[in-house]
Amino acid sequence: MGIRVLIAAAAFDFALLLSGYAQTATYLGFDRNVYPGDANLKALHQSFSYTGYWLNNPPGEHSNTWTGHRAVVESTGLGFLVLFNGRLYAQLKSEANANHLGQSDAKAAIETARREGFPKKTIIFLDQEQGGRMLPEQKAYIFAWVDGVIAAGFRAGIYCSGQLSPDEQHVITAVDIRDSAGSREITYWTTNDACPPSPGCAFPAKAPGPAQSGVNFAEVWQFAQSPQRKDVAGRCTNYSHDGNCYPPGVAASQGLHIDLNSATSSDPSNGRSR
Repeated sequence: MGIRVLIAAAAFDFALLLSGYAQTATYLGFDRNVYPGDANLKALHQSFSYTGYWLNNPPGEHSNTWTGHRAVVESTGLGFLVLFNGRLYAQLKSEANANHLGQSDAKAAIETARREGFPKKTIIFLDQEQGGRMLPEQKAYIFAWVDGVIAAGFRAGIYCSGQLSPDEQHVITAVDIRDSAGSREITYWTTNDACPPSPGCAFPAKAPGPAQSGVNFAEVWQFAQSPQRKDVAGRCTNYSHDGNCYPPGVAASQGLHIDLNSATSSDPSNGRSR
C-alpha cells in the first residue's frame, strides 16, 4: 500500500512539473510599423513565432502597409499580435467626446479585423502610447473601446507602459488601467526596455517570461525597441551601432529594424484561422 502511495505521489509531482513547464513556455516575436515584405517572412520565422499586425495607421505613419497581408503572414507559420493605434490625450477633449471616439474606434477596429480575415475571439490590442496615470478622458476612451470590441465578439487587449512613470506620480500605466477596469477582461502587452530586466537586443533560445518585465499579469512583453531609447535603454549594450535592433537572417543593409517581444503563446492574439 505504501509503495502504491509513493508511486501515485511521484506521478502527481511529475504531472505538476509538466504543468509548470507548460505554463512557463515562452515565445519570441517581433513588431514593426512598416510591413517587412513577403520575401522576408520565411527568414523572420526562423527566429520568431509571431509578428505584430496593424489594423490602422501605426504611430507616425500616414498609411498602413500591413493591409491585405494577413493570409501570407499566416501561411509562413507566424502567429499574430493584432494592433489598433489609439488616440492621444490631446485628441480626446472631454470624457463625453472620449467615450464617443472609443466607440467609433472600436467599430473601425472590428470592421478592419473582419475585412482582414481575423476570426472572432481574436485579441485586438489598443496601442496606448502615452504613459503615467491615465486621466479621466483617457480611461473613458480606453474602456469605451474595450467594451465595443468585446461586444462585437472579439477580445480586447492593451499595449502600454510597464515601467514606473518618471514623474512624481511613480505609477505603472498597466497597473493603473487594470485597477480601474472593473470586471473587464483585458489582455496586457507591456513595454519595458530598460536593462535590466530587459536583455536588450537579444534573441535567446528561450524568450524571457513576460512576468519578468515587472508586471506579473502581462501576457506579452516588449523588451526592446528600435531605435534604442537612450533615456530608458541606455544601459543596454547589444543594439546595432546605429541604435536599432536587427533580426538574424536578414541583411542589416535592408534596414529592417524591429521591436522584440516575449509572449506566453505562439499566437498571442489567437488570430490564426480556426
